[in-house]
Amino acid sequence: MTKTIFWDFNGTILDDAYLVYEILVDMLEEVGRPTVSFEAYLQIFTFPVRDYYEKVYDFKKTPFEDLSKRFIELYMARAMQAKLHDHVVDMITYFKTQGYRNVVLSASEKNNLKKQLAYYDIADLFDEILGTDNVHASGKIGIGNTYMVSHHIDPKDAVMIGDTIHDGDVADSLGIRFICFIKGHQHPSRLTKFETIDDFRKLKKLI
Repeated sequence: MTKTIFWDFNGTILDDAYLVYEILVDMLEEVGRPTVSFEAYLQIFTFPVRDYYEKVYDFKKTPFEDLSKRFIELYMARAMQAKLHDHVVDMITYFKTQGYRNVVLSASEKNNLKKQLAYYDIADLFDEILGTDNVHASGKIGIGNTYMVSHHIDPKDAVMIGDTIHDGDVADSLGIRFICFIKGHQHPSRLTKFETIDDFRKLKKLI
């Protein structure tokens, strides 16, 4: 029986894919680089984010560290413009009332993540908020593993809900089930190897 649900945030709970795309276009224009379509963004976005940036930038001219800092500046200034995905709060609330442990497991920097959860008034729905200690979106597997070990979570009693191949890799590394939401940061055609949903209400029958 599933007892712990790990929820990715960006693209899963928060519908921010198009916002991130818009920021990418702005950043590319700032340094005179060719822009891409939203469809192309969904095809190239990946983790580590360094690999994604490398597809559209020349790091010799614009270092990755500078790009990471600039993205956070632009993103946090506009982060509250994005909406939460339809029905996701209802489902998180439902599982909480059923006695499940809800945990946010995000590649976002923890303090920024807490600000967003507080803004959307959903922080109290989660038993734990797990974010990274950096703005480079790295370290998700280690954070998740540490939490599982410290809370004595049996992998067979946990599931992860995310929207990217990386979330699937994280779940695989943790030895837990993965359910992929296909309306996030990656094109559905890239996610066919996973168990997928396009509506969060379907989780009631799956978990």
